[in-house]
Amino acid sequence: MLREIVGQVAGKWPMWTLYELSQSDEPLRFARLLERVTGVSQKMLTQTLRQLERDGLITRTVYPEVPPRVEYALTEDGRELMEQFTPFWFWIAGKIPNFEQSRAQFDEGRTLSLKPSSNNGLPRRPRQLTRS
Repeated sequence: MLREIVGQVAGKWPMWTLYELSQSDEPLRFARLLERVTGVSQKMLTQTLRQLERDGLITRTVYPEVPPRVEYALTEDGRELMEQFTPFWFWIAGKIPNFEQSRAQFDEGRTLSLKPSSNNGLPRRPRQLTRS
């Protein structure tokens, strides 16, 4: 159960969604979350919100209006999780230049270490087996 929950919560979209909810003083509507969680599709955000609600990290409030208004907010557990996660989030954000530099150096080293193929990129011919 622990591995399952960590895997679900620690993913890209759940943490980003929880972070955006934590940055708002009031509940957010779906469209507003969709704007804030950059790059997420409507389908993925819907799935993410359902899972976070199922895990008890957010609440979903539907108002009986036409059209219906739906708002999302962190639960107490969601707020506690973000209190633990936010320092990690900011640590990563502050280290982005280091990550970029390390990746560039790694990628450059990988490019330089690749030896050109003597057979123009074609697979080697199988060796002929001889009978003894």
